[in-house]
Amino acid sequence: MSEELIDDRETPETDESETLSRDGLPYTSPLRLNLARSLRRLGNSLVSHQPDDDELARVLAAIDELIPLVERSPDRGHAFHLGGEGLFSTPIPDGASAERSDAFPDCIVSGRANPMGLDARLWRDGDEAVLNVVLGPAFEGAPGRTHGGVVASLIDETMGLVLAISSTPAFTGRLSITYRSPTPLGEFLEARARLIGRSGRKVTVGAELRCGDTLLAEAEGLFIAVDIENFVGLSGRDDV
Repeated sequence: MSEELIDDRETPETDESETLSRDGLPYTSPLRLNLARSLRRLGNSLVSHQPDDDELARVLAAIDELIPLVERSPDRGHAFHLGGEGLFSTPIPDGASAERSDAFPDCIVSGRANPMGLDARLWRDGDEAVLNVVLGPAFEGAPGRTHGGVVASLIDETMGLVLAISSTPAFTGRLSITYRSPTPLGEFLEARARLIGRSGRKVTVGAELRCGDTLLAEAEGLFIAVDIENFVGLSGRDDV
């Protein structure tokens, strides 16, 4: 199976060159998404293959030549800072066949524009949040197994969508995970999360990660709800 989920839907061509889209978010062109996908493929390939030094030198020279082109371009703002409260009214993909959202394109877990990300896909199924992903060799811990920290990131991201479904900006306070089985690489994984309860600012979310019928991990997270200004870093406060 492919090392990452590939969205086979055709992405419309565009000649826009703005740094912001019409809704005020970082403009994410199809070319940026394709470049990020190729860089993820390169990273996974470098981990899982052994080119000789001559081949590595060719790749290094090509990359070093291109890096200045990117570094001298305009800064790219964070979606949270640019979108503000409007991000929490962004429609959440409803169902596995829904159009994929790029509200947070640079997210390390689910952002398609992040060249070092996991490229997970998120949507809602009623009141549950669902995540699908296929992980490549770059995310290996023990031989043939996904790093436990990556598993935690997948679960935390899925729980985060539960907060979005309930329109509750919050930060992770505690994440407790029980690892039931090794999480394989190169296999289709699915995480599901749901709201368990709320007491004041404390929000409790439960989740599990599976590969087919195999339970890989189950978790409970405690989240602390905050004002939207605090969440997006606009209040100037360091506390929550």
